[in-house]
Amino acid sequence: MRRYITARLLSGIVLVLVVAFVTFAMLFSSSGDIARRLLGESATPETVAKKAAELGLDEPLMQQFFQWITSAFTGDLGRSWVTGQRVTDAITSRLPVTLSLVILTVAVTAIIAVGLGVLAAYRGGWVDTLIQILSVVALAIPSFLIALWLLIVFAINLHWFRATGFTPITESFGGWITSITLPVAALSIGAIAGVAQQVRGSILDTVNRDYVRTLRSRGLTINHVLYRHVLRNASGPALTILGLQFIGLLGGAVFVEQIFALPGIGQLAINATLSTDIPVVMGVVVVTAIVVVIGNLLIDLTQAAVNPKARQ
Repeated sequence: MRRYITARLLSGIVLVLVVAFVTFAMLFSSSGDIARRLLGESATPETVAKKAAELGLDEPLMQQFFQWITSAFTGDLGRSWVTGQRVTDAITSRLPVTLSLVILTVAVTAIIAVGLGVLAAYRGGWVDTLIQILSVVALAIPSFLIALWLLIVFAINLHWFRATGFTPITESFGGWITSITLPVAALSIGAIAGVAQQVRGSILDTVNRDYVRTLRSRGLTINHVLYRHVLRNASGPALTILGLQFIGLLGGAVFVEQIFALPGIGQLAINATLSTDIPVVMGVVVVTAIVVVIGNLLIDLTQAAVNPKARQ
C-alpha cells in the first residue's frame, strides 16, 4: 500500500508539472498581446514594450517558466497584475469556500446515490423505473439551470435560504447552512443521478454471480448478502465515477459560485481571466490540479479500504 501511495503521489506531481507547463505556454505564448490587453488599445508600442519588459514577458518562455516554477515550489505564486495582492493569499482566502461546497456535495451525493441505487436494484418494478426516469431528467438539465430555479423558488419566492453570499462555518453554523444549501443542492442533483445509475448497474451485475447464489443457498437473508457482500464488491465502479464527479464538480462550482455570488476560486478565476490577470489564473489552475490529484488519491484509498481486492 505504501508503494502504491508513493507511486500515485509521484505520478500526481508529474501531472501537476505538465498541467502547469501547458497552461503557462498557452497563456504566455503572446507576450505583446498580454501587455497591450493590460494597458489598453490606446497604448503606444513603446509603452507596450516597456510593460512587457517590466513583467518579464520579453524573456524566453522556458526561462519565464523556470523562474515561475522555482518560486512556486517555495509557495510563492507571484502577485496579481491587477490588485498587487499575493496570489497565494488570494487563493487561500477563497479555497475553503470552494472546498466546502465540493466536499459537502460529494458527501451528499455518496449517501443519497447509494441509497437510491440500492433501492432501484433491490425493489425493481415501478420504483426502479421512476428512479431511472428521474436520473435521466436530472442528468439532462445543466447544473446552472437547476441553480437558477432553486434560487428563484427557495430564496427569492419562499425566502427559506439566502440568495447570495457566504458565511463561514466558524462564524455561524446556521448562516453557513443557509448560504451553502442551495449551491450544494444545485451541484448534487446531477451528480446523484450519475452515481445512482452506476450503483444500480453494479449491484445488478454482482447479484447474478455464483458466490451470491452460494451465500443465498446457505440460508443467509437477502439483506445480509446485499449489505455485507454485494454492496462492498459493487463499490468499485461507484467510487470510480464518484472520483470523476469530484473533478466535474470543481468545474461546475465555477458557474454555481457566480450565480450565488460565492467568493470561491471559481469566481476568482473568472475575474482574473476577464482582466488578463495571468498570475492568478496560473495559481488557480495549479491549485485545482493539486486538489484533483489529492481527491483522486483519497477516492482510491477509500476503494482499497472498502474492497480488499482493490488493494492489489
